[in-house]
Amino acid sequence: MKKTYLSAALLASSFLTAQSPFTWDVTTYKGAFPVTDNTPATDWTFGWANWDPENTVYAVPTSTITGDISTNTSISGVVYLDGIVHVKNNAILTIAPGTIIRCKANDVSLNPGTLVITKGSKINAQGTASQPIVFTSNNSVNDGRNPGDWGGIILLGDAVINTGGVSTNPNVSRVEGFATNDPLRYYGGANDADNSGILSYVRIEFAGVALDPLQSNSEINGLTLGGVGSGTQIDHVQVSFCGDDAFEWFGGTVDAKYLIAYRTIDDDFDTDYGYRGRVQFGLGIKDPNLWDAISGGASNGIESDNNGTSPYLAHPLTRPVFSNFTFIGAKGDGTVYGSGTLPVGEAHEAAAHIRRNSSHSIFNSLILGYEKGLRLQNAVTQDNFNAPSNADSVAVIANVNITSEIPSTYITESATVFNQGWYHSYSVSNNIDTVTTIAQINFVNAFVSLGSTPDYRLASNSSASTGATFTHPAFVGGFTGIEDNIHLIKDSFIVFPNPTSESTTLSFDTKEEGNVTITLYDILGNLVNQISDNNSFEKGHHSIVVSTSHLLSGVYFFSIELNNVKETKKIIINH
Repeated sequence: MKKTYLSAALLASSFLTAQSPFTWDVTTYKGAFPVTDNTPATDWTFGWANWDPENTVYAVPTSTITGDISTNTSISGVVYLDGIVHVKNNAILTIAPGTIIRCKANDVSLNPGTLVITKGSKINAQGTASQPIVFTSNNSVNDGRNPGDWGGIILLGDAVINTGGVSTNPNVSRVEGFATNDPLRYYGGANDADNSGILSYVRIEFAGVALDPLQSNSEINGLTLGGVGSGTQIDHVQVSFCGDDAFEWFGGTVDAKYLIAYRTIDDDFDTDYGYRGRVQFGLGIKDPNLWDAISGGASNGIESDNNGTSPYLAHPLTRPVFSNFTFIGAKGDGTVYGSGTLPVGEAHEAAAHIRRNSSHSIFNSLILGYEKGLRLQNAVTQDNFNAPSNADSVAVIANVNITSEIPSTYITESATVFNQGWYHSYSVSNNIDTVTTIAQINFVNAFVSLGSTPDYRLASNSSASTGATFTHPAFVGGFTGIEDNIHLIKDSFIVFPNPTSESTTLSFDTKEEGNVTITLYDILGNLVNQISDNNSFEKGHHSIVVSTSHLLSGVYFFSIELNNVKETKKIIINH
């Protein structure tokens, strides 16, 4: 064992158990897609996504689900979802690849097709790229399909939330969008690792209806995630023509990859009530003729709140990390759908509206076609970006292109432009580019008419083909290929004592000889010191004692990097 003294003065087995831990895929490119190789291999939407669900003919159902499901149940074929169905009593609903679920349309009975996976129960919906699972309207092409034809899919779990809507239990809340209060629809608890099952290669079409006539702005979403824990697996999910938000997270810690929000009425991705998950590879596409028409409504790419009661201080804070998103607003590139001029009365707003003390971070993403780029509302929200009070409130927007065609970006209700250095395109630390044009990003074929198949990959000369980084301390939890591509043995990195005052020890194992870079960052992600700069380390166990006596008290992050991938640990220094 080598001991070194340096100074820093300046899813595993089954969906029934915990799923495989989330890993970040390290990319060089910004946005949701890489440079094209002219084969389906680099387009993760190929084979399962549907860009014209309005005109897709589905077969007539041959079986029906109605009432509640209390025992393990499997379905396949073409199924009619008749009314609001709860999967309860810890039951598991398994849906075979290729299953089509056609959902009852809403009527005066306020009982549209809606699937609720209650706390303790699970869904096992594992489609494939060639056989996706589809939830869609039961209306035919001739009858017309519209946003809000039916309810949606609701997953409820036992993970921590920051708001309590049930007087008998302050740790749980009732899911929004229903006319009646049923304890089966309560969510939230104390288990952040809770497992609600799997959604993989799933399409949700024409959902999002309001069932509570007394709450005009409280619809069911395409996919609602209430207190869903990190044991749940969500990937390759497309929500199309939804009457409310495509995806909405209410607290919890569930991670996700490969999400598509396609021509939804309200927000593409909505995070609330202490949601703390990680999401990578997201695509949001707006339709110029579809927006939230409710008085005061606004259709955004991201809408993020901490909680709904001023001064919005409930904990844990909403602080998800999104990376590799492509947001295309209702103006498109200004030459197709919308032609740069939106309809009278439209309510299309910002690519990201972050408010009410949310600490929602965004990295390595592309924003275009919106009237506003970023909108940070409320002083407490701005503090999370400009001067966070602690590690839990740090919010970062970095390595993001907000194309020059977007005319304005708000930081308060009245200002028209940002005045913070971290935002401007000359900011080296955050690298937010507001100069590059849509033409310079150069998608393969992103701007097509409704019903045509788009291609959101980058052309070979795209300016967005480089520039992504994954070095910020927000990227914790491992990286794809960490065992195969680097020398560090996963989960061996330990920092002790922690908290500390005079010194601390970094302990880690390497599988073979390799070059290691060790860096120290402050709470804002600024580099404090380069402790080891690509130095060679032998195979085996290593301990490095680092002096912290000259550092100010506060929260810092040590990162060990091998082959451009980092493992990061937080440390608290108290003098």
